[in-house]
Amino acid sequence: MDKHAKIYIAGHQGLVGSAIVRKLATEGYANILTRTRQELDLLNQQAVADFFAAEKPEYVFLAAAKVGGIVANRDFPADFMYQNLQIQNNIIENSYRSGVTKLLFLGSSCIYPKLAPQPITEESLLTGPLESTNDAYAVAKIAGIKMCQSYNKQYGTNFISLMPTNLYGPNDNFDLETSHVLPALIRKFHEAREMHAPSVTLWGTGSPKREFLHVDDLADASVFLMNNYDESDIINVGTGEDVTIKELAELIRETVGYTGSIEWDSSKPDGTPRKLLDVSRLHKLGWKHSIDLENGIGSTYDWYFKNW
Repeated sequence: MDKHAKIYIAGHQGLVGSAIVRKLATEGYANILTRTRQELDLLNQQAVADFFAAEKPEYVFLAAAKVGGIVANRDFPADFMYQNLQIQNNIIENSYRSGVTKLLFLGSSCIYPKLAPQPITEESLLTGPLESTNDAYAVAKIAGIKMCQSYNKQYGTNFISLMPTNLYGPNDNFDLETSHVLPALIRKFHEAREMHAPSVTLWGTGSPKREFLHVDDLADASVFLMNNYDESDIINVGTGEDVTIKELAELIRETVGYTGSIEWDSSKPDGTPRKLLDVSRLHKLGWKHSIDLENGIGSTYDWYFKNW
């Protein structure tokens, strides 16, 4: 990407989009295009078409999405399906129509089968049943992948698809009803410390294993791949390392400084037993993460403390 190319970041106020904006600014990209939800409703087909026709961005980072944790995915599957399909359809179609040079679509590791062999390779896509607690979101993201591949095949576009692992960092969602596990734990332990609560009750057994990538690392990988990857095949983005939810909880409790006990409510769902990405394809291209989990949680808690 030329430093003066017009680059549109869809979803620039979210966790991923804001990190990409920060990364591009740091790297000296001077022509970054953004719109708030109030300025541009990405669910509105005509509004998106008008935006692309008027602005004609050269590069697009498609980071806009409706996202959430187990509770949100369980309770609002229709919202997750409809909104994500609509956003993707509108942006991908109009990127093609307006002649965008290259588009980067951000998927999710939840696209892979619930019981995929670990670590999960890119070839595992569509080889088994999905995790039922977020299958609507996963199907929408799979449709986005297939849409990018179909446009590349039929129209010769250059639309690439990244599959990030679980993300965290500045601008994360710390709402206990809709957040993912890591920010939810930060908030729970912080509030328990403030209220001098003797214990914190967490969902499940603590046994599932998860991989966590700091969003600034994802932003770095996204810009790297936008500049160095031109294939239709999806590519995993992660650390290649995982921890149990119990280990994560202990690490966050220590970071926050909470001294009470942790109790596990095994009547609540655990979700997928393990989800670790095989990132060898990305490593071979020359990119590796640089922010370890302990330091990443520390900086994320600092951000939460100052902003929430």
